[in-house]
This record gives sequence, C-alpha cells and structure tokens, in this order.
Amino acid sequence: MTNTDLIERICAYVDRKDHWGVPMETELPGFFILATKEPTALECYLYHAVVCLILQGHKETMLGERVIEYGEGSSVINSHDLHVNARVTEASAAKPYLAVVLTIDLDLIRSLYNEVEESRMTGEQAGALEISDTDPALLNAMARYFDLLDNPADAKVMAPLILKEIHYRLLTAPHGGMLRKLVQRNSPASRISRAIQTIRQDFAEPLAVAELADTAGMSASSFHEHFKTITATTPLQYQKDLRLMEARRLLSEGQLSVSTAAFEVGYESPTQFSREYSRKFGVSPSRDLPREAVAV
Repeated sequence: MTNTDLIERICAYVDRKDHWGVPMETELPGFFILATKEPTALECYLYHAVVCLILQGHKETMLGERVIEYGEGSSVINSHDLHVNARVTEASAAKPYLAVVLTIDLDLIRSLYNEVEESRMTGEQAGALEISDTDPALLNAMARYFDLLDNPADAKVMAPLILKEIHYRLLTAPHGGMLRKLVQRNSPASRISRAIQTIRQDFAEPLAVAELADTAGMSASSFHEHFKTITATTPLQYQKDLRLMEARRLLSEGQLSVSTAAFEVGYESPTQFSREYSRKFGVSPSRDLPREAVAV
C-alpha cells in the first residue's frame, strides 16, 4: 500500500464514522486516528508513550522552550508522559491533516529488548520526544494494522503479530534511543518514568520532591536534572500541570463549581487556583464551565 492509498483509505474510514476534528479511538487496541480539515488552536495536552505517523498536513508541538515542527512523512516517538502545547498548522478540506497514533506497550518493548542484536542499538538519540522520517517498513506495518479494522476475524490472529513487528521497529529506530534507555530498569530514563507515574497517581497530594528523588535512587540535584532533561519542566510544575488539566476536565463536565474543582485537585486557595488556571489556559476557570452551570 502506498502512502496515497493509505490516505484515501483513512479519509474514507473517517468519513464513514463522521469523526473529523476530534481524535478517534478505533476498535484496535491503542490505535487512534487524528483527522481535521482545518488548522487548530494551540492547546495543552498530556502526551503519553506513543508513536505518531503524520501522513498529511503539518503540526507544531512545544515542549518547554523547544518548538518541534513536523509534517507529511514524519514519525514521532514519545517515550514518557509529557506536558506539551500543540496545534495543527496546515489542514484543509482538500488536503486534511491526517495522522495515525499507536500507544506504545512498554512491556512488549521490554520483551523484545534482549532479542535485538546489540549492533541495532547504536547511534541512539536520547530525547523523550524525537522526530524522524518514517521508515517505509514501519509505515507498511501500520498500514497493515489499519487494514485489520475492516477484518475483525483476521485481527484476532494478526493484530498481536503486527503489534510485535511495530514495536520491534520502534525499538530499533534511529529516534528510538529513549525507548532503549527506558527499558533498562535502573537507567535514569526508567527511574524518571517511575517517578512520573508516582506523581500522576498522587497528584492531588503535597509533593515531597526529596522523597521522590530518594525513591528513584538519585540525589536531589541529579533527580531534578534528569527530570527536567526528559520532561522539560520541574517535578512541582509537572504536578501543577496535572492538577490544572484535571480541573479543566472536571469543570467541562459541569458537575463541580470552580472552588470545588480547585479543592478536588489539591489546591487550598481557589484564588491561587484561578490565577494559575488563567495563566496556563488563557481563560478563567469559570469560562470553561458549560453555559448552564453556575460558577460558585
């Protein structure tokens, strides 16, 4: 299947599902389609461990002070949970932005690590979010995985096999260096990943960074350095971003007032919450309430 064929098939699939403009989760495990016919506004996101293949259009992602631009023919490997700002910059009805996204199964990556020849593990880049031209073999595997959407009987047998192939290609990719570091149990990448999961699980609780560093087996200074290298932020700011994004989700559901949402995510002062919320999202929390809800 050529890239043009895949684009046509995905457009037809999105048309059939009538799912333009918002991320679409498919019936295949961990497989998403992003399709829009117009550029999008800059928004805050929490990127999880995924591979994203951009088939058409152009996107811009900001990780800390780093601005990453990528478009047709690019693949993105993201190894850790990262807070970013992102937007689609090129998309139209005639030429929509199209991308396929697959959640990375780190257990599958680990199971493959010892099977890969050491020579395939050289020349690695070590950023948590890396871009490269898409390997034709990876594109071919993702296309075959997409084809299983119309063949559920085949998917039962073939999906695990194709997923294994995709993960092998990610593990050995030129921009898969952080994945190779991540699966080494005591590497800084692995330790920071475990620290991130701890912060995510207890984001509403006070954060004791010294204890987190101790649990990671690092000095406080080394922990801060590695954490910022990987996430482009500090542990405290990372926790704050988690709190604010969860508060935004709660407010959008219209079940909580602004002050209640603030307390729910760990803030002691609604005033401080509103100030930091406005700074991050560019609007006051009350603006994100559904129109019928009342901010108290």
